Amino acid sequence: MWAIAAGFSFSVLNTLLRRITLEMHPFEAQFLRYLFGVVVMLPLILRRGWRDYRPNSISGQFWRGIVHSIGLSLWFFALPHLTLADTTAIGYTGPIFTMIGASYLLGEKMRPERWAAALIGFVGVLIVVGPRLSGSGNWYSVIMLASAPMFSLSFLLTKMLTRHDRPEVIVAWQGITVSLLTMPFALMVWVWPTPTQWLLFAITGVIGSAGHYCLTRSFVSTDISVTQSAKFLDLIWATLWGLLVFGDYPSSTTLIGGLVIIAATIWIGRREAQRAARTTQATEP
Repeated sequence: MWAIAAGFSFSVLNTLLRRITLEMHPFEAQFLRYLFGVVVMLPLILRRGWRDYRPNSISGQFWRGIVHSIGLSLWFFALPHLTLADTTAIGYTGPIFTMIGASYLLGEKMRPERWAAALIGFVGVLIVVGPRLSGSGNWYSVIMLASAPMFSLSFLLTKMLTRHDRPEVIVAWQGITVSLLTMPFALMVWVWPTPTQWLLFAITGVIGSAGHYCLTRSFVSTDISVTQSAKFLDLIWATLWGLLVFGDYPSSTTLIGGLVIIAATIWIGRREAQRAARTTQATEP
């Protein structure tokens, strides 16, 4: 449920950010989005004290911030040129990288059904993305695709950080590190936001921090490989938001690919629930 809540939060966040990047340079938008994430967390930090938010590994937090900032720069640059459904579909090639990385870096056991769910979901993504990456060549789709492995590595680093730090500490330091790393690029293209844009950034700060908190909690509560299958549902939410806010009508390939993705998500959810039930019964006296 934490992964599903995170996905819905990010679908709302992406809708707001696409609205902003249609009017503002992406580098400035990514800086202000994470700066307001820090602002949102600041009252909690001050109430509990700075010592309570000191991470066990500052270097680990900054490495994660560097990787995440690279992925963000690619993502924000391509965002205003793609529909929300296409952005989400391309981004969720990432679970393949994440599952492979989790197997090698975290030692998580990759059961056959998890690989099958990820691959079925990936087929659905290819159905959506394929026409946009063929013949004519959409370079913004390629740039968006390049952000996926960077975000996957960021998620893996987050999982590793959860072994020593609380979710709220990780979320706070993500905002701090990304803000510091992206600020120089924002200053090079700086234009003062309008009052409406300031308000939208404040809202993104709240939603973004909530989404990353839910995502981090999902990494604590279960294997990272399990959470990736649930994330494919985000494509459906992105399609709905794109239609309601921007009038982006989904293509037939988007709808077909979405159905394939939903099938994979429901299937792995049922398999994991059945496995958990069997494990519980086996441990009962």
